[in-house]
Amino acid sequence: MKRIRILLADDHAVVRQGFKMILDAQADMETVGEAANGREAVELAEQLRPDVVVMDVSMPELNGIEATRRLASSAPRVRVIALSMHKDSVYVREILRAGARGYLLKDSGAADLVAAIRAVASGESYLSPAVSNAVLDDYRRQATNPIDLLTSREREVLQLLAEGKTNKEIAGVLNLSVYTVEAHRGRILEKLNLHSIGELVRFAVRNGMIE
Repeated sequence: MKRIRILLADDHAVVRQGFKMILDAQADMETVGEAANGREAVELAEQLRPDVVVMDVSMPELNGIEATRRLASSAPRVRVIALSMHKDSVYVREILRAGARGYLLKDSGAADLVAAIRAVASGESYLSPAVSNAVLDDYRRQATNPIDLLTSREREVLQLLAEGKTNKEIAGVLNLSVYTVEAHRGRILEKLNLHSIGELVRFAVRNGMIE
């Protein structure tokens, strides 16, 4: 029997260990890698080519939404299940728009996790029962979003700015010059029609980029 190969992406090691125990106990599943943030998740998924990535939505530096968006481009055969404690429509909407095939609440039971992975691995979709039809209706109504105006790098800079990092700190994280980061920041504010870091933070929260 061919096993479903799974990559776990969550910034809490205890969560990853718990999931790994559950999944590796299944005859048809194996955990092939673990990532502590979105950037690691993308790199490992491109390298290992798992069948399914269980992706925490809220991770530092590069969140699960942006990581999912990148994987949809660089490794389209890898299927993503979003993992979140949030039932809010914005989180569901943004991660599904990014390319996730499932959405699992963190308070779900082990049976739900296993069912979600089997469903998504076989080409189906999966949503936690507690995620209501109203959320799906909201997702369908959102045809466009200003965040689509941003490049992948700009979305990355946006998250780091919203997390409170300075231009110099962002330059260090992304291996860019401070001048390049300043240019990105200016374009982000212009494209989103924002006028302060406070507005930028609120935009990031509304779009599920930070909590």
